[in-house]
Amino acid sequence: MIENISTLFNRIISVFSTFKIIDFFDIAVVAIVIYICVRIIRETRAMQLVKGIVFLSVVFLIVNLLNMEASSYIFGSIFSNILLIVVIIFSPELRNILEQIGKGTARKSFSTLIHPGVAVELKEIENAIEATIKACSNMSDDKVGALIVFENETLLGNIIQSGTLVDAKVTRELVENIFYPKTPLHDGAMVIRNGRVYAAGCILPLTKKDVKSSFGTRHRAAIGLSEESDAVVVVVSEETGAISIARGGVLSHNISDGDLRDVLMSTFVPDGSSSDDKIITKLVRKVKK
Repeated sequence: MIENISTLFNRIISVFSTFKIIDFFDIAVVAIVIYICVRIIRETRAMQLVKGIVFLSVVFLIVNLLNMEASSYIFGSIFSNILLIVVIIFSPELRNILEQIGKGTARKSFSTLIHPGVAVELKEIENAIEATIKACSNMSDDKVGALIVFENETLLGNIIQSGTLVDAKVTRELVENIFYPKTPLHDGAMVIRNGRVYAAGCILPLTKKDVKSSFGTRHRAAIGLSEESDAVVVVVSEETGAISIARGGVLSHNISDGDLRDVLMSTFVPDGSSSDDKIITKLVRKVKK
């Protein structure tokens, strides 16, 4: 193992000893291409597959360093055909990347890289949570059905594309107006991203597991999305006015306003966040978006 590590470092040193200016530009071009591709597929389920491939690559590196022959053979067989595997698995995404480049999305991504903008403030998320809680309380009293998704680490680009882009500040009046009966967007789900109503009228995947017969489509959709992502989904029942919340495929039924506030605040605004924590959180959110 020590010899392998020594060989690896010797190779790294030899690479840097022959490093030229043109190599720097070569690396920069590759980095920009990778960045643009990630920007395009970041909100699709393909992003989860990319994370899986990265994890397998790390494991492959470790088993090589440890001289684990059986594991190295298996992973070597996989990665020897990695290009073909990637093309097959990501064929829809590769087609989408080429389409987006043609539409100019790549230029927009490069522009965003140069001008990253301002990261979201935690205060805006707090205000969004409070406004949502007030709206849910009022809709619960009036027995107005609602389905509200708080996006977390897993981006919900596919869900957002199924609805109507709103991108507005979260207010009690806006939330209640969207879910008011017989309005165009009241039947779908609202997605809140970075403390803003990002989209409404979105279609969520339904859970396939058995649920109580008293739960309707909204509850099944809330559970379904929470099974596929780390989003927090709030449901207001049209029949009973009860407020429920779905996380990790589990539905907590008939919770109070205080319970709803505790869940949302603990998830999106952790207690004791220092100014350094907030800076780190902003950077993480900006890289993710």
